[in-house]
Amino acid sequence: MNSKKGWMVAVSVLAACLLLLIAACNKKEEQPANTAAEQPAAPAATPIDQATVATIDGTVKFEGTAPKPAKIDMSQDPACKGMNESENIVVDNGDLANVFVYVKDGLGNRAFDVPKEAIELDQQGCKYHPHVLGVMAGQTIEIKNDDQTTHNIHPTPKDNREWNESQPPSTAPLEKSFAREEIMLPVKCNQHPWMKMYINVVKSPFYAVTDKSGKYEIKGLPPGTYTIAFVQEKLGEQDQTVTVGPKETKTVDQSFKAAGA
Repeated sequence: MNSKKGWMVAVSVLAACLLLLIAACNKKEEQPANTAAEQPAAPAATPIDQATVATIDGTVKFEGTAPKPAKIDMSQDPACKGMNESENIVVDNGDLANVFVYVKDGLGNRAFDVPKEAIELDQQGCKYHPHVLGVMAGQTIEIKNDDQTTHNIHPTPKDNREWNESQPPSTAPLEKSFAREEIMLPVKCNQHPWMKMYINVVKSPFYAVTDKSGKYEIKGLPPGTYTIAFVQEKLGEQDQTVTVGPKETKTVDQSFKAAGA
């Protein structure tokens, strides 16, 4: 009888130990895999000797007869401006606007501080301003609505998180950012299907967008050899290799031809 009682006590103790072991394992599994303290710190920015930095500038041209901008009917929304024109290819006397120019290769493993200043994206006249935007990965984009109508901002990235958010008139700006490099990331408005623009997310501050005269300028480059990419939403990408020495300013022009030419 005593033997049976002792055996039952032993079984109870063993069961209690097993329960404690299982609870401890579950508690361990519930802990997050990476706490804030365990997250790797962002790499420190690589120092650049400002006494030696170089500049690359130039003009981007369109060869041949420029296509006529497509007419856009905005009359579906009385708050918009009736008729307008597309900005797919904007050419003025052969000068090509809205070309994104950036250092695609040559910076190696250099790291750069993310600017604290936000980049502004406005909605006015039921159009995005600017049509092509450059921003560093992690930098804040402040999105404003200056129209008296509701917009619906909807980026459709391949390598970043997609989101879709409405913005009524007279509301506070939206603050967004993108974590990974992505060139010509499309943005649309679900309320107004003609509203389109492109955000270019890069890892360095060395980028520019050509203005109406086709001009661009990239300043503050360390001396070195770089691949410079010129990207246009409809005409594709053209690359050039350029070497700049200390304090040198080098002009790198580029031209695009009509698709299929």
